[in-house]
Amino acid sequence: MEAVDTLVIKTPKKSPLVLRMAFLLFATFCGFYIYSMSLKQMNSRNKTKFINIKVLDHDVQSCHGSADLQQTELPYVHYPNPQTFRREECACNPVRYFAILSMQRSGSGWFETLLNSHMNVSSNGEIFSVRDRRLNISSILKTMDQVYNLDWFTSASKNECSAAVGFKWMLNQGLMEHHQEIVEYFNRNGVAAIFLFRRNLLRRMISVLANSYDKDAKLLNGTHKSHVHSPVEAKILAKYKPKINATLLIPELKQTDETSAKAIQYFNTTYHIVLYYEDIIKNRTKLKDLQEFLKLPYRELKSLQVKIHTAPLSSQVDNWDDVQTALKGTSYETFLNADY
Repeated sequence: MEAVDTLVIKTPKKSPLVLRMAFLLFATFCGFYIYSMSLKQMNSRNKTKFINIKVLDHDVQSCHGSADLQQTELPYVHYPNPQTFRREECACNPVRYFAILSMQRSGSGWFETLLNSHMNVSSNGEIFSVRDRRLNISSILKTMDQVYNLDWFTSASKNECSAAVGFKWMLNQGLMEHHQEIVEYFNRNGVAAIFLFRRNLLRRMISVLANSYDKDAKLLNGTHKSHVHSPVEAKILAKYKPKINATLLIPELKQTDETSAKAIQYFNTTYHIVLYYEDIIKNRTKLKDLQEFLKLPYRELKSLQVKIHTAPLSSQVDNWDDVQTALKGTSYETFLNADY
């Protein structure tokens, strides 16, 4: 039997170089495709952001047009965009920024309750009494940004339809130390400064000493209160008669006087008003002046606080004779007879 010759054809081996080149081309194509798709998405996002910003700017411009404002008022009119809530139908209600600059026991607590009795005013208390908020200028500016953006919540906050928002700031709470940066902030952001001081610095001193005593004594059933809302509580607190150091009396009065004058000087480039506790007590038209200063719709302002020290000064100080002797013949002698 004859053998059959079989033709065997061997497939030539593929070159490794060709395979590598093919794989490289494929990978390059895929990479280019993925990159181009990512680029399109990024461009799309950027366009969206740009459009949103333009719409927001347009809204602010339309708000300016909707309010009947004079050109000189524009630096002091704002349209906050809070991060914590929406202003809804009040988005185009202009808001003015203010700060009550004062000293302890100068009537600022009572004054702030008057302001907060206005349905469109939110004054958020003594926020810089907390030390962490005034550690440095950065923390101070950050805190003010929150307040003026309506993202600061207290019992006084009226939020959506506030026409004026601010807070109370004592001169010894970082205000004088960082006055240059704060003045720049006020001018840059159109913040109105409301100075509130007492004319009779002797009465203020008595109030400071009595309040300091009560922090430890806690005369009202073991509770310290800087302000009261009933005549009974006021009468209890007024029973304490501090003893004043007659030797240091004039230097301390002078220092207080100079501090308030220096504060007014520091902030004289800001939009500001200077008020005195005694003037408001005797002449309530001062509150009308204040509302005009803040461009608020006029309201009758009221407070539920009760004045603590109402008796003549001679019955409020333990060593009255020493005080009289120290002040007679000086520029502070008038304090001995003033009613408030």
